[in-house]
Amino acid sequence: MKTDEIASKFLGKRVSGSENYDPSLLVAIPREENRKQYNLQNDKLPFCGWDIWHAYEFSAMTENGIPVTRLIKLKYSCNSEFLVESKSLKLYLNSFNMSRFGQNIEECLKICKSKIEKDLSEKLQTEVRINFIDNKTQKVQIFQNFQNIMQFVNEKDITVEKFKEAPEVLQTKGNEETKEYYLTFDSLRSNCRVTHQPDFGDMFLYYKSKKHITEKSLVKYLSSFRSEYHFHEECCEMIFKRLSDILNKGDNLLVCALYTRRGGIDICPSRWTKNCEIKDVEILNDITKFARGSIKQ
Repeated sequence: MKTDEIASKFLGKRVSGSENYDPSLLVAIPREENRKQYNLQNDKLPFCGWDIWHAYEFSAMTENGIPVTRLIKLKYSCNSEFLVESKSLKLYLNSFNMSRFGQNIEECLKICKSKIEKDLSEKLQTEVRINFIDNKTQKVQIFQNFQNIMQFVNEKDITVEKFKEAPEVLQTKGNEETKEYYLTFDSLRSNCRVTHQPDFGDMFLYYKSKKHITEKSLVKYLSSFRSEYHFHEECCEMIFKRLSDILNKGDNLLVCALYTRRGGIDICPSRWTKNCEIKDVEILNDITKFARGSIKQ
């Protein structure tokens, strides 16, 4: 069964959900189909990475009917064969709303955490970890040293004409020395591959190379996603692959996409070369911290 057929179980349809805890609602999407289009092999990925999810509207009840509400931070590896379909995750988490667990709030959260990690790990066939975020959780601003790419271009000199992913617009120049670049693009837009609803986010790019990817060409390339129809994780990997193709072998590269929330959930995939260590990404992928990267987040 193809990706769009699997994802269409709930996406784009009116679904009432379940009044009772129901792990059967979860839908797993294979990553392989999209990766094949970009010559990415699951067993030979050129990157490391995590998919970070924030679910802002999780709620359950204690056995006495006391509501317990938290934000969930969830993570699993990009090496997993599957990713979870977002609407199915929303419906699954909503199935906890009228369900009762534990004699007190602490016990309720402990039981819910165990169930969510178990259900998602089994469905995605990989380790899934979650943490409940509350007012005591450390809140951290990340990517503060990344500079908006528009600071390095004259917008009057740019005409964007391609709005389907256009790697051919990317251009590089040579440097005499290896340089580091910390860039952010705050106008990323792509579209859900099933519902065609727009997704907005901030793209954070870091690379260390003797090659310089011109900012003008990067603006054109990232703008070309405006009429692309893909899941967030797929867009992140597509961008990583295109940039790594034009950089030198062994160069450090990071691509991180922080999408805004839709339906109470946001998705923040990050991909980086095995030799690349960025503190901001370590913080983002730490489920004990609530890390945000821009005003839209």
